Amino acid sequence: MAQKLGIIQSRGLGDIVIALPIAHYYHEQGWEIHWPICEEFRTHFDQTAPWVHWHSVRTDASSFFLEQPRDTLKRVGVSETLTLYQALTGQDFHKTCHFQHMSFDRYKYQQAQVPFLMKWQLSRAITRRRDREDLLAERIRQELKGRPYTLIHMMGSDHRASFDSQILPEECAHIEINDLTDCFWDWMTAIEQAHSVITVDSVFSNAIDQLSLLDDDSRYFVPRSHIQLTPVLGNYWTWLENTQLPPQARVFNVN
Repeated sequence: MAQKLGIIQSRGLGDIVIALPIAHYYHEQGWEIHWPICEEFRTHFDQTAPWVHWHSVRTDASSFFLEQPRDTLKRVGVSETLTLYQALTGQDFHKTCHFQHMSFDRYKYQQAQVPFLMKWQLSRAITRRRDREDLLAERIRQELKGRPYTLIHMMGSDHRASFDSQILPEECAHIEINDLTDCFWDWMTAIEQAHSVITVDSVFSNAIDQLSLLDDDSRYFVPRSHIQLTPVLGNYWTWLENTQLPPQARVFNVN
């Protein structure tokens, strides 16, 4: 019987994507992976990473960070855990000798004793649902009648970003990814087919970078945090200053 390994990183979406290759690294070594995440995130991962035993935790004031995941993992018989948070109130993660010298994503890999280059092996850790991706991409193509487009994503988990709209190519339609489908992975084919993508530091920028989607001159990144809380980008991105939301961007919702 495989040994059970618990992952403690209950949110957010970008952090879970960053950590997926860590879990997969241990999965390939024969560990049975158990991972409690906030219940609203389950639809994004149940079928995309079915090799994980996903568990739901209730999103409340505080216990979804540590207490609920620990209780859940104990209940299913997990004794070995990896806690991948960089900082939590009341915890002393900062006492490690490497804390002040690493971005938060590198810190996760250091804590898990996984080579940091594995972060860009995300494609091995997920199963893309091509039928759903193709459906969304086709709706965009039909809506735009084949016109090239730029995808824009300016909404992070706790931040509304902006940039200078003058950089937007005039020949492209400008589509803002606002309300997601019930699975953000559904946008991957539409991203691959886009003329360019402009995204704030978010789950989309993480997924694009870790999957190496698009050409180097098609990726634009808008930061929202200081250096230690900004992920390391392994591919080339053009960085934009956070300035003003492009007024011509329109919302494209897909139910």
